[in-house]
Order: sequence, then structure tokens, then C-alpha cells
Amino acid sequence: MLKEKYQAVLELGKNLDVKGGDVKEEGGKLKVSGTALYQLDKDLLWDAIKSIPGWEKEVVADINVANQEIYGIYTVESGDTLSKLAKKYLNNPNRYNDIFNLNKDILSNPDLIKVGQKLKIPNK
Repeated sequence: MLKEKYQAVLELGKNLDVKGGDVKEEGGKLKVSGTALYQLDKDLLWDAIKSIPGWEKEVVADINVANQEIYGIYTVESGDTLSKLAKKYLNNPNRYNDIFNLNKDILSNPDLIKVGQKLKIPNK
């Protein structure tokens, strides 16, 4: 029953390639565990869990992070700018240069990012 309610979260875990994932229902709770590649992926999973009413009483999650050198990898979407990404993920739009500097291998200008590019996001 709970697996069905949280199916979107479980699918997200698969899409994010969470390793060693385990999901089971015990004692009226959904117990979820696994290892996300980046903190960003873990945060996305928690955001999805928290979007479902009643999660506080229904879910026990133990999600670890494999790579802590960066916050994560983000795929550029239409309308994105480095300052928007810096505001969203680093809580400061002025840190756009931190994203640019971490991605100089694929970016030559902080004002020229393209839809579909995969950008590394630095830790907060």
C-alpha cells in the first residue's frame, strides 16, 4: 500500500541511479535506503518524499551520498542562467562564477550555456 503511494519517489530513485536501494514495508512504515551519487540527488529524493502528505509518519529513509566533492550534476533547461542556478543551489546568485569556474572544461563564457549541457554544481 505505501509502496504504491510513494511510487513516484521510488521511480525517481531509479532514475537518479540510487545504488544498493532497498524498499520494504514494516510496521506501517516504508523503509527506504540506498546511496545517491551526489547530495543534489539525495535532496531531490527528500523533496519528493516531503511532497507527499503524511510522509512524516510513514517513511523512514536512510540515503547516503557516494561523492561529496561537488553538490551534483545539473542538466541545463530552457531559461536557465548561471546566476539562477547559483541562487537555487548555492543560495546566492552572485556565486555564478563558482559554477562557471568548475565547468571551464565545457564553458567559455558564463553567459553562454546551452540546453542539455551537464554542469557540475559546487558544494554550498
